[in-house]
Amino acid sequence: MSEHPINGMMDTTMEKIRKMVDVNTIIGDPISCPDGTIIIPVSKVGFGFAAGGSDWPSKTPKELFGGGTGAGISIQPIAFLVISNGEVRLLKMEADASAISDVIEAIPSVISTFTSMVGKKEKKEKEPSKEE
Repeated sequence: MSEHPINGMMDTTMEKIRKMVDVNTIIGDPISCPDGTIIIPVSKVGFGFAAGGSDWPSKTPKELFGGGTGAGISIQPIAFLVISNGEVRLLKMEADASAISDVIEAIPSVISTFTSMVGKKEKKEKEPSKEE
């Protein structure tokens, strides 16, 4: 029995992924600075892979097959190893560097709260007191 066509498609896709993602993708090439400091980038790599196909019924002895494969890769820098003056330091990058966007998203809520507080205060000032 011959090998099914989807096996060849999957093997080709996985081989291409292997070529793109190796240990040098995760632990990058060292970068030497003029002062002797060495910086080594560290990245997080994630990938997904999918394959599918279908044999179609045929009245002829020739087999009909349709299929496809796909893959996606995500590479995100997460830290740098810094070697300087005999010391090794790990400089982490922020996992979620969206503090500014969080502040910007909160502005409408803060303005709304402030406006309602000022409105209540003005309303109280306009109401005559019971003592008058």
